[in-house]
Amino acid sequence: MSANPASATTEKPSGSGFRIPKVPFWAQIVAGLALGVLLGWLARSQDVSWLKDTLGQIGDIFVQLLKLAVAPLVFFAILVSITNLRKVNNAARLATQTLIWFMITSLIAVGIGLTIGLLTNPGAGTGLTPQDGKLPKKEGTWIDFLTGIIPTDVITPFTELNVLQIVFMAAVAGVAALKLGEKAKPILTFSESVLELLQKALWWVIRLAPIGTVGLIGFAIADYGWDLIGKYATFTADVYIGCALVLFGVYPLLLALVAKVNPIQFFKGAWPAIQLAFVSRSSVGTMPVTVKVTERLGVPKEYTSFAVPFGATTKMDGCAAIYPALAAIFIAQIFDVQLGIQDYLLIAFVSVVGSAATAGLTGATVMLTLTLSTLGLPLEGVGLLMAIDPILDMMRTATNVAGQALVPVVVAAREKILDHDAYNAASASPVDDRDDRDAREAEQKVTVPATA
Repeated sequence: MSANPASATTEKPSGSGFRIPKVPFWAQIVAGLALGVLLGWLARSQDVSWLKDTLGQIGDIFVQLLKLAVAPLVFFAILVSITNLRKVNNAARLATQTLIWFMITSLIAVGIGLTIGLLTNPGAGTGLTPQDGKLPKKEGTWIDFLTGIIPTDVITPFTELNVLQIVFMAAVAGVAALKLGEKAKPILTFSESVLELLQKALWWVIRLAPIGTVGLIGFAIADYGWDLIGKYATFTADVYIGCALVLFGVYPLLLALVAKVNPIQFFKGAWPAIQLAFVSRSSVGTMPVTVKVTERLGVPKEYTSFAVPFGATTKMDGCAAIYPALAAIFIAQIFDVQLGIQDYLLIAFVSVVGSAATAGLTGATVMLTLTLSTLGLPLEGVGLLMAIDPILDMMRTATNVAGQALVPVVVAAREKILDHDAYNAASASPVDDRDDRDAREAEQKVTVPATA
């Protein structure tokens, strides 16, 4: 036996037999996808109802566990992220740049969605009729959106999971804490501790993602089948192609031309968050992973802790830009409604201003009804898309989360606070809850140059 302690720790105990190799997290996700497709196909082709129900329950439990932490996680993440800006010089400039790039990328995304929709006519030849639609359970209007920001009490937003109102309360509390200064220090310490606790608990849920993947994908295949997907083939392809163009076309161009960094390194570092978003269909549920991969890409911790939570509730290139643009064209064609230039401009406006309505949760029904009501299109059209929505939501959410990591990288690079050595060293290795104890915690206060 070697006298070297390091080598001694790696030596197998005598008689222990072989050790099972550790399977990478991404491989677990892929295996879950493959197993889910197989079980879903078996459940549908052999009409095994108990298997279909079991897959549905597994998927629902996983999503419910993610949602369980959403309300307190959003509140404390936004509160702490705003107060963390006190550690950053020229914080107002950083926040403004972040918002501007959110809007720029959303406009590009909605433009791509509209272009694809006008070129492919996704509502033509589907065999669907207006009678196939039904009114959604939840609707969104501008009056609801504007008046719904302010809660009537502090409890209801948490019990009804109204993320927009939770964000409002957290923002007010964060600004108030900044104004109080040292007097608010006990509250901030408590908030940071609660946020750490919530993130730790959420990590345990995230580790269940491969099992959740089996249930979510399996139930989708068992319940919807390929026949239903066939009716929406053009629309489904449009959503996936539109998201892919933004994800693998627009984002790399912004990284190369604006941030002047290697786009491949971005995808290496951000991949754990992107793949989890694809499976979980929740930007908020993926937020702890998004925070860590963004830090690993060299964005300062203080700025990341503001930009990513802010983006997880407002930055939705997939759900709030590409999807409503395509969906509006699809529904207008089904209901034989002609859209004009002014309608397309309204879609772009709603996508940029109303994206907070999606709230980073699974699905984009509220955003879609907000878009349809603004255009005067029948809300029954939402019912046409609900059956196929889970399949579309996977790609949409992956695009959302990639954008939520991209913008902080672009802004940090433009403001010359990006750690290029960390960025170039980023890899697609798994992210875990120990990554936040890295060397960057010892970094000094971030300084943003006063001029561009």
